Amino acid sequence: MSPLSSFCLLLFACAACAGADATDILAPAAPSKPAAAHEPVSWRVKYTLGPGDTMDIDLYGRQGMKREKLFVEPDGSISYLQATDVHADGLTFEELRAKLEEVLSQYYKRPRVLIAPLELRSKKYFIVGKAVDNGAFVMDRPTTLVEALARSKGLETGLVENRYAELADLSRSFLVRNGRRVPVDFEALFQKGDLSQNIQIEPNDYIYIALSRTSDIYLYGEVERPGVQAFTPHLTVMATVTARGGYTPGAWREKVLVVRGSLTHPQVFSVNTNAILKGRQRDFELQPNDIVYVSGRPWLFADEVLDSAVSSFLQAATSTWASDNVPALITRPILPQISNAVNLQ
Repeated sequence: MSPLSSFCLLLFACAACAGADATDILAPAAPSKPAAAHEPVSWRVKYTLGPGDTMDIDLYGRQGMKREKLFVEPDGSISYLQATDVHADGLTFEELRAKLEEVLSQYYKRPRVLIAPLELRSKKYFIVGKAVDNGAFVMDRPTTLVEALARSKGLETGLVENRYAELADLSRSFLVRNGRRVPVDFEALFQKGDLSQNIQIEPNDYIYIALSRTSDIYLYGEVERPGVQAFTPHLTVMATVTARGGYTPGAWREKVLVVRGSLTHPQVFSVNTNAILKGRQRDFELQPNDIVYVSGRPWLFADEVLDSAVSSFLQAATSTWASDNVPALITRPILPQISNAVNLQ
């Protein structure tokens, strides 16, 4: 199936997903940079070996020296004739050939090593969440984001209110690369056909497809039991904090951050829970999928703690699957700066 055909199929599957209402966003983040601004994918130009790559190796002009289906071991080494446990992980085929010739030159006169690649399986990307197939996928060829989701058989559907609908929330779906969230707009790509967002996937990318139509509140930071709280009508910030065991001693209560809407263009609010407890301010009413974050230190502007808030959400969103399969995903700032939050006095 061609990339264009794959895109068309996914575009059709995603058409019913609900998008964020931009008119409701009071403190928008900076617009995402187009995908063309991302750094080039170097592995497609200079392939480096890794565990699982398989090859035939032979010595030119010598009989009986061919060894078939040799593979790079999990520890990154490969063995051929007297050249045992040669470190191959991270080397190109040419660099491995030179290394083998260097070792074998102690046993043969001017050896010329021939390497024939068979299967290249060391490069992988990961899809978790509401895709039909989750897990690790081998990068046996250059792959775009649309093609990656097509290989996972598209977005998951289910029965909602007696009809089948997509279960993916594209506004909260994300891609993590080298510990950072890549600014890809899933809604623009799959709902509007913006192919500038159809970036090339790189090895070890993590694609998370968020669940839509949930009725949960996500509470993280300095509370006794951070995690997911079921949404009920008229649920407030203080009711949520109380339901999760209350604040820890180090909680900064004067400014509790509420993040609402998409990860690409979030809306943020600052809630003074000290004022609420003293009766000077009404409690803040939450909406489904709000992220509530209680900082352990004072802050003035929302961008000082926004990364921590959303990073906690992303880590929790992927933890069920990733804890058994992949290393920590979010290690660096993942959102553009927001100048301020909406202060509720």
